[in-house]
Amino acid sequence: MIPLVDLTAQYHSIKKEIDAAVLSTLESGHFILGPQVTKFEESVASYLGMDFAVGLASGTDALVIALRALNVGADDEVIMPAYTFFATAGTVMSVGAKPLFVDVDPQTYQIDVSKIRSAITPKTKAIIPVHLYGHPAEMNPILEIAREHGLKIIEDNAQGFGAEYLGRKTGSLGDIGCLSFFPTKNLGAFGDAGMVVTNDPALAERMRMLRTHGWKKKYYSEEVGYNSRIDALQAAILQAKLPYLDSWNEKRRELAQRYSEKLGPNLVTPIEREWGRHVYHLYIVRSAKREELQAFLKQKGIASEVYYPMPPHLSVPCRKFGYKEGDFPHAELASHETFALPLYPELTLSQQDEVIAAVHEFVG
Repeated sequence: MIPLVDLTAQYHSIKKEIDAAVLSTLESGHFILGPQVTKFEESVASYLGMDFAVGLASGTDALVIALRALNVGADDEVIMPAYTFFATAGTVMSVGAKPLFVDVDPQTYQIDVSKIRSAITPKTKAIIPVHLYGHPAEMNPILEIAREHGLKIIEDNAQGFGAEYLGRKTGSLGDIGCLSFFPTKNLGAFGDAGMVVTNDPALAERMRMLRTHGWKKKYYSEEVGYNSRIDALQAAILQAKLPYLDSWNEKRRELAQRYSEKLGPNLVTPIEREWGRHVYHLYIVRSAKREELQAFLKQKGIASEVYYPMPPHLSVPCRKFGYKEGDFPHAELASHETFALPLYPELTLSQQDEVIAAVHEFVG
């Protein structure tokens, strides 16, 4: 069986470092916040070239806390791509705001910047570009539109840690960057974990308050916050893994290039815009015969997965906004045709060749 991702292979590749990090944390007695968390926050801020990083319990919490810190709430609107993981839209709804969807570029699956201006209304308060699958969104036009209209930018960088836009790390270009360290991410924890990054000291302080019940001083709540703190154990594990991120991402890029060279033109393979550096959190292909091809791969012992079978505007929670099928055709077609093939740094060339051979056999 060739899995979509093999987390145990990565663990065994740096087992000594991970085991030492876990044991050190257990012996320290610091399990909530503390020195391990502070060290990891500082390391991520340095990696991204940011002034502040705040460790949280998940990438979803990162979006919620970013929205709250920017005072996005009832009757506000937030622009985002119509093709993304539901959390991008769900977190906006959770603070009482409305998601305004914009169709995507059919080649990169990033928000179509040419359609953002026409979506803006007097109630629009922010834009959430999503660096989906590890390819950066086209940030300069988005930043220009935000400046023109006084909008805030929250980067959903859950899948793009290490990606670059014109030489700058994604997550570092907006007002707040949101990260996820879900186990399957390019930098993955051994459980849920997330982070927000910013250069604004006031936003950083607000987000630290929001992660711990609205406290500046312990037990003295100044607003209603959350219990959303990254565990010290996860921070220690992630700190041990961080030095390997760039080499792992480079390996993903090499494997992705090899896939694309050997699979085309039998499948629509990913592209990389000249202004972006893709880190291939997922290697996404598309086929009009997706279900049949996935079933064939499964018979061959090869895993695949659909990301995502339903665009958020067609989900049950978004029905109240009046969105309907046909509103965002590129997003909807992608949801019917795209799927991920196995890709992770430890994938062997012989395993990859099996996947490639199976695709060729199906296509005939």
